[in-house]
Amino acid sequence: MSWSTRVARATAVVLVALASACTSDHQSPTDVVQTTSVTIANFAFSPASISVSAGSTVTWTNTDATAHTTTSDAAGWDSGAIAQNGSFAHTFNTKGTFTYHCSIHPNMTATVTVQ
Repeated sequence: MSWSTRVARATAVVLVALASACTSDHQSPTDVVQTTSVTIANFAFSPASISVSAGSTVTWTNTDATAHTTTSDAAGWDSGAIAQNGSFAHTFNTKGTFTYHCSIHPNMTATVTVQ
């Protein structure tokens, strides 16, 4: 067997292995879990309305000097007091529209839409 034939066969083996690895049990782009950030600043949630895919995680970070919460208007989640520079994360597995507020400052409201 010539040297060029051996190289061609070795290259074919490597290409088959790479193709197999690329098509194995990896997540497709539509299965990738999304992480979305919401900032708590100036006594407001920013952005005040977000849309995420089911299975996504939302992380709230408090940049105010005073504590805030992120509390679902319905049974869902309650972060408890988040101190300055603290954060809280919640994963949304169910589709729907979820309104929430700060239980310390009820005028602070926002919405997460899960698609």
